[in-house]
Amino acid sequence: MRRLLLALAASLALSAPLSAQDAPSELSPVAAEAPASGLAAVIAEHKADIAKPSRQSIAPVIAALGKAGPGAPDFLEAWADKALGSRKSDGAIFRVKKAGAGYALFDPVTGAEAGEAPRAEISEIKPNAGVRGLIAAALIRFQLSDPDIAKRQAALTALSRDGGPQHLEPLAAAIADEPDPAIRAQKERMLGLLTIRFGTDPAARVAAIEGFGADLGLDFRAALNPLLATTRQAFDAAPAGNVAAELAPGKAGFTAEAAYDLLVAEGRAPARLTRADLRAALEAHIENGAVAGIPLADLDTPARRDAAYTALESAGAVPAAATDDEVAQSVAAHRYADIYAEPDAAVTTAAAAALKSVSLKVDAMQGADLALDALSLASIYFLAAIGLAVTFGVMRVINMAHGEFITMGAYTGYVVQQHISDYTISILVALPLAFAVTFAAGVAMERLVIRHLLRRPLETLLATFGISIALQQLFKNIFGTQARPLTAPEWLDGAWVLNDIVGISYIRIAIFVLALVFLGLFLFVMNRTRLGLEVRAVTQNPSMAASMGINPDRINMLTFGLGSGIAGIAGVAIGLFAKVTSELGADYIVQSFMTVVVGGVGNIWGTLAGAALVGGLQKGIEALNPSNTLAAQTYMILFIIVFIQFRPRGIIALKGRAAGD
Repeated sequence: MRRLLLALAASLALSAPLSAQDAPSELSPVAAEAPASGLAAVIAEHKADIAKPSRQSIAPVIAALGKAGPGAPDFLEAWADKALGSRKSDGAIFRVKKAGAGYALFDPVTGAEAGEAPRAEISEIKPNAGVRGLIAAALIRFQLSDPDIAKRQAALTALSRDGGPQHLEPLAAAIADEPDPAIRAQKERMLGLLTIRFGTDPAARVAAIEGFGADLGLDFRAALNPLLATTRQAFDAAPAGNVAAELAPGKAGFTAEAAYDLLVAEGRAPARLTRADLRAALEAHIENGAVAGIPLADLDTPARRDAAYTALESAGAVPAAATDDEVAQSVAAHRYADIYAEPDAAVTTAAAAALKSVSLKVDAMQGADLALDALSLASIYFLAAIGLAVTFGVMRVINMAHGEFITMGAYTGYVVQQHISDYTISILVALPLAFAVTFAAGVAMERLVIRHLLRRPLETLLATFGISIALQQLFKNIFGTQARPLTAPEWLDGAWVLNDIVGISYIRIAIFVLALVFLGLFLFVMNRTRLGLEVRAVTQNPSMAASMGINPDRINMLTFGLGSGIAGIAGVAIGLFAKVTSELGADYIVQSFMTVVVGGVGNIWGTLAGAALVGGLQKGIEALNPSNTLAAQTYMILFIIVFIQFRPRGIIALKGRAAGD
């Protein structure tokens, strides 16, 4: 019977739960001391810290709450949202909600109603920003596995901003059960980034770095750069730590002065003695015609004056300071090196190799992005210049008001959008309407002014310049000086992005396509229609064309109207991304003329080549001098002036009799 009772007692002892002291736990010390009854017990134990949280001491409490079981996420969220209160009589914690002259109380774990209390009995708990940040970090482990995909996405966004070593384990655990492939890929990427930054196993960190390859993501480069950060240090012997490079004073930009400044900053040497301080110290200690026993007559060299100061320094008469000889000796007695902040050499080696590979790819992608920008700008210049090329090529008229036709087209698009709210339909209406308006304006200008000044280029230039000024003032009188919006349709919002470096807006892609469409239409009109045949005939030889029954006067009118109409369409396109003001066209008139002159007068292929050259040259110069766009334009104009000295007829010169006009 006794043996049976002993066996029964042993069985009960083995089946009983372990005590808090015996149970193994991975919790922080505060969490390990919490009773085994879950969240309510943890709240009761730490109610004073919860009521008056401090960033310096609250982290263990938050960790304990995060591991306290069901209800912890809701409680932490309520705490962060300042929806908790403490009862003054006993310090009990409740969820609170204002109700009339008091508070409605709710159980902090279950949310069940717990009565009401007057405001005098409840102190609202208002954690500061630092404490709320710690709470948010603790909540991430729950949000990473939340059924709501929006919360999982929000947790990953929070990790990208404030991720730390404490998130490695919950993030790794949340990957296996992730149902969404895109979110899973983001979690895996974030795990790799956090491993690189905060991992404790060097081999795992190196593997994570190599796993990214030559990834161009900014987040990857942001994770690598801190690993390669260095601090410059001085050493009495061989440099210690993860050495990036050992430095020799006087070489590779590391001067002896910089070396001694480093010694002073690290407290290894006294401050340098200046000439003024040396003179003042010696003058202050002249006794009987000598300083420190050295006659004044002997203080005629820097070395002797330094020796006198050293003697005074040894006697304690002057503060410690380094003379030139002492500076040289101190610099020579030490070694210097740049030391990585990251202590593991294998990690920094992998990071340096990865960053070098990424840098090469970044350079290539930046070149591709620059080429896309140049192509986009060239398409804009081509679209703005094609109408000018038509009028200048056929009529030899320098139309200084061409930019105002571009502005007129942009304002036409703005007026259309005031009456048609659907932006897609408004643009489809604005394009042909802008062509019609500017075509009519161009025909009127040709009939009223240009036809009377043919073959008088100076008078034509002055007249069109005056019309340009008059049109700008007319636009200001009608639309004011404030920029007017010309809004693109939603399907043109955003950009085509290849990676974090290469991208181009959909509006610029649309303008490029529009330029190609107009190139095709122009070639069709010029090569497949009677109008094109007549225009080419008048361009080559107006007299011969007239003798063949072609009316040059009519062709000039239609040509000028066509060029003006194309400028109006260009204005609608440009207005989608540029500010629509009365000076819009003036910003493009110079580049339009350069495009026509450089490409070759009267040749559509020359205009295309000129636009490519001008656009590419401008973007290239801006890339070399990004802080001064005005200087870039100046250099571009100088280059073009030199270019036309060698090819005065442009890239593709006009052939035939007209070439000699």
